Amino acid sequence: MRPDQLEPELAETVARVRRFVREVIVPAEPAPGDALAPEELTRLSQLAREAGVYAPVSSAAYGGLGLALSAWSPVLQEAGYSPIGPAVLNCMAPDEGNMHMLSLIATEEQKEEFLGPLVRGEVRSAFAMTEPHPGAGSDPEALSTVARPDGDSWVLDGTKRFISGANDAQIAIIMARTPEWTDAQGATHAPGATMFLTRTDVPGWRVGAQIETTERAIAGGHPYVHLEGMRLPQSAVLGEVGQGFRYAQVRLGPARLTHCMRWLGLARRALDTALDRAEHRELFGAQMRNLGLAQALIADSVIDIETSDAIIDRTARLLESDPKAGSAMSSIAKVHCAEAIYRVVDRSIQLCGGDGVSEALPLMQYLLEVRPFRIYDGSSETHRWAISRRASSARRKQVEAGAARLDVVTPGEGS
Repeated sequence: MRPDQLEPELAETVARVRRFVREVIVPAEPAPGDALAPEELTRLSQLAREAGVYAPVSSAAYGGLGLALSAWSPVLQEAGYSPIGPAVLNCMAPDEGNMHMLSLIATEEQKEEFLGPLVRGEVRSAFAMTEPHPGAGSDPEALSTVARPDGDSWVLDGTKRFISGANDAQIAIIMARTPEWTDAQGATHAPGATMFLTRTDVPGWRVGAQIETTERAIAGGHPYVHLEGMRLPQSAVLGEVGQGFRYAQVRLGPARLTHCMRWLGLARRALDTALDRAEHRELFGAQMRNLGLAQALIADSVIDIETSDAIIDRTARLLESDPKAGSAMSSIAKVHCAEAIYRVVDRSIQLCGGDGVSEALPLMQYLLEVRPFRIYDGSSETHRWAISRRASSARRKQVEAGAARLDVVTPGEGS
């Protein structure tokens, strides 16, 4: 969405974030492939607080800017213009998604203990759902980690895998399967999945083997986590027992979309890099920007960016007005954006030639950052499966409700 289409207050926030990212964060970026030093992250984050751009999408009650979901995209795109921007501004996964879910589901006591420190950047968090095969991965229903009631406690056992940020996390949200059980008031709860909110210094939480990936933007790695007789009190239950899968959708729909927003900002940075190269480089007696093949690459990238921006905006508004429809649309947005963003970065590399695949430019780093997005938060193939199923189901319901059915003409029939 163009700046002139934004409400004045949001446009001013976007402008502040844009200035801070480009004037403060971009000059402080580490060399391509290097991680941002912790002390440098602390320094930059303090500057972001002073500039009034820290935790833009988090609860205002705990120190964030408290922007509505439909206002997130232009802000997160500006933050994502730098690979380290979202981390500096405290709007990076997994913390951003965890903060959003806690603001909607956590009790007031849980918000004070966990949400406040997260928003203020005093701690980091992890979301522990994914498991080694045949456990929960693309199929959450395959959840194998178990939480069993034991007196006034729950005891968790299981192995998690690819738990982003777990190396540095002081807080974790854990998804576990719970059996049918009867609480202290005599109410019986059906079996299902339950979320638990805890500090990670509790006995039974153990970070295991590291998983090295192509991207470096998410600090804290993606390691295994072993839950070994982890005993948690009843107060650790997040929301209601047995409602974990429902709550996961509360988190995952917006979290998919915020990945789209942040990485679309990085795609814009990649295209800007290529446009600067095309403006100043001459080939075969002409400026590169006037060569038809270069123009085609640029045009296709603009198309990918604009369509991604539009579908993000529509999905964000749906998530606010109709969360169920918004969650379904987030699958479509996630597939489109993950693939479109990759194409934009890849074309930018092509336009920059040899420098594009070298450390002379940061474009290869960007490509390594965005490539996993076609797998994270559900692979493109898993989402396509779900999108197709929903489309078929919707059409069957239309036909059953008496909607007009298109005649199907088989080959060889008709005039």
